[in-house]
This record gives sequence, structure tokens and C-alpha cells, in this order.
Amino acid sequence: MHWLEGLSNRGVPEMCDYSLHSIKSRPAKIGDKLTTRDFGTGTRGFAASENLSVAVCVLPGTELAFAHEVKRLPTRLWPWHDDSAIEYKTAIFRQINKDKVAAHHDALEFPDGQIVLLTCLREGQEATVLQLPAEPMTAVEVEAQRRVAFVG
Repeated sequence: MHWLEGLSNRGVPEMCDYSLHSIKSRPAKIGDKLTTRDFGTGTRGFAASENLSVAVCVLPGTELAFAHEVKRLPTRLWPWHDDSAIEYKTAIFRQINKDKVAAHHDALEFPDGQIVLLTCLREGQEATVLQLPAEPMTAVEVEAQRRVAFVG
């Protein structure tokens, strides 16, 4: 059963975004308190609030609630225009750019359809896992929940 190593009980790889492959990690659970964190690998991700050195891998379709408005890293393009706050406190975790090896994949989709890469969020923001995605029943649903398996 060597081919099953690294898979959750749902058959989904538990590795986080490709740039977090060297960080100790665990899968997300309902009720988890997460914190956005810069892991020093060139990306940000979710850390376990009880242990900030552990990355928490979130499945696509997971619903999250943030404690406060979500804050993006400031852009330097127009420093007088502060669009760093997102007015929503809930989001659905997604993976984007799945066909690109050298790209960030972990993202959040907000109620207005806006998608923001997780690595573009400010560090230290707290979120709670509200709901995990439903068990996939079709090939399309399996593909939608498939995590990118690139290790770069």
C-alpha cells in the first residue's frame, strides 16, 4: 500500500501549497482556529493557532470565517489608495493556477466572487474552519477538490 502514503482517508493529497512542502503540516478540521503566517518559504499559508510552526492544509471548498475584515498586503503601485481591506469575513478556500508548476495555488474566494491568493494576505489574521467540503460523488467533484501535487 505504498501508493497510499501521503493521502488522507478521502484519497486526497494532504500536502499544502507547493512551497510549503518542507514544513510540518496536518489537514484542517471543522472548528480549527487558523492564523495566516509567513513560513519563510516564499509564501504564506494557514498555521495552527496552537502551534504556528505547523501548516494546516485546507481542502478546496472549505468554508472559513475570519475574526475581522481580511487584510491584503499593501500594493506599492498606488500608495495613496488603500484597497488592502476586504469587506467580507467569510471565504471559501480554492486552488487556482492548477496547470502552472511555478505558481501559488492557494486562494480565497469571497462572497462577491473576488479571488485573492493566500500568499497576498497580511500575516497574523485569524480564521475558523466552518465547514469542510462535501464528500465528492462525481469525477468533476473529485477534480474540483484535487490539491495540486507539484513539488518545486
